[in-house]
Amino acid sequence: MDTFEVMVYFKAMEALIDSFLQELRLERGLSPNTIEAYSSDLMQFYQFLSHKGINKITAIHQTHISEHLLDLSRRQKVRSKTQARKLTTLRLFFRYAHQQRLIGEDPTSHIELPKTGRPLPHYLTIDEINRLLSQPDVSTLIGRRDKAMLELMYATGLRITELVQLKLNDVNQERGYLLTMGKGRKERLIPIGRAALKWVQDYIAGDRLQHCKKHGAPYLFVSQQGGPMTRQNFWRLIKKYAQITGIRQNLTPHMLRHSFATHLLQGGADLRSVQKMLGHADITTTQIYTHILPTHLKNLHKQFHPRS
Repeated sequence: MDTFEVMVYFKAMEALIDSFLQELRLERGLSPNTIEAYSSDLMQFYQFLSHKGINKITAIHQTHISEHLLDLSRRQKVRSKTQARKLTTLRLFFRYAHQQRLIGEDPTSHIELPKTGRPLPHYLTIDEINRLLSQPDVSTLIGRRDKAMLELMYATGLRITELVQLKLNDVNQERGYLLTMGKGRKERLIPIGRAALKWVQDYIAGDRLQHCKKHGAPYLFVSQQGGPMTRQNFWRLIKKYAQITGIRQNLTPHMLRHSFATHLLQGGADLRSVQKMLGHADITTTQIYTHILPTHLKNLHKQFHPRS
């Protein structure tokens, strides 16, 4: 393929990719981060095809998809879970191209997803959670904001994006619940709990007003400049507090979500209720947390059964 053909090919592909991504935004309401990942996957695939001399979408066959996945695995050492995501992207794209009658057959239709297994979620013990939540210096304005954020995330199981995008009006202080927009733009109500609600109410009534004097930001949690907190800022603060606490695990914001779900189940919550609070579309996603049940139930049996 000469340079001119490559330019024409990618110009056409970029237009088709843009059209596909726009369809995902409008029809599925996917987050900007998900859209960006899909875009990256598709451009990576077409760069692979360009080296093969393939310059038409109609010339793409199942073997090319398989070769791409093999290249990801052997040469680029991409994990099977990431390969599965990339294949899912290609499936959606070629299904879209088929619906637009740009291709006669979907080249991904007979390719199976790589076997990924489902890793067990990493979570903190209740003692580790308590130590982490006690770290912010609540004698300072920033410390009280951080305390409210950590308490709320653990109390509700919010994703980090959901946490930083919360608006002030999303929190019903009187009834003690919040409204969040999850994946697929699906709304859900989550109870907050007394401890977290107290810290959030104190923050709203006092410290948040000081941060927002000049800007009047609608977001619940704001930076020292009055703008919304970012994912990156929250990552940094949770890493800082984990280091101070001495938690050896590579603590991530998502581990607070895992801890929320795990501790609810350990306390006797049913799986369907946890599913609703986490915002999982499929209960099989929530079932990953049942890894804690056998040991927990065994301990309960030992503690309470008269002949244990």
